[in-house]
Amino acid sequence: MEFNEKLQELRKSRGLTQEELAEKLFVSRTAVSKWESGRGYPNIDSLKEISRFFSVTIDELICTEEILSVAENEKKAYINKYLSLICSVLDILSAILFFIPVFGNGMNSFSAVSLFAITGIRFWIKTVYAVVIGITAINGICGVIISNFDKPIWDKHRLVTGIVLSVISVIVFIASRQPYAGMFCFFLLVIKGILLFKVK
Repeated sequence: MEFNEKLQELRKSRGLTQEELAEKLFVSRTAVSKWESGRGYPNIDSLKEISRFFSVTIDELICTEEILSVAENEKKAYINKYLSLICSVLDILSAILFFIPVFGNGMNSFSAVSLFAITGIRFWIKTVYAVVIGITAINGICGVIISNFDKPIWDKHRLVTGIVLSVISVIVFIASRQPYAGMFCFFLLVIKGILLFKVK
């Protein structure tokens, strides 16, 4: 008998609805529904809770192959969560471009200044720089907040958004002849790329 069938049988033997079981296990009704329909497995902590609640061993609930699958999925989710968190921190780190002197102050000046101190370029270009840096940093802050929720799809979308914003930053700074800012953004992009490649 498969895990989903065993769980359904155990729940019905106690006369519980999916919602009532979910409350007892401190999970959502959707999670119980997913487990019982065979569309997924609970994580290790939930398996322990199910085992304790129904007074059965984990071995009685789930076979060895299924346990390995659960452990592998949990490990993958853990790695993806922390990868996304690191990339979020890198996005937030891009905000230091507001303050460090990496911007050329116009064609006739050889001094490097922070974004707030630039005077030798057009206002709209300075605004574009501020918007690109600001949106990237906000995206990073959103990523840190999202990491507190168990929503892998949100993490994935935020991660893609972060990569796209890093590419845009590199293009904007290189195209407007700001090589130091462009190199800084390119460096952050390379770190993200290496992290993503290692996980795949």
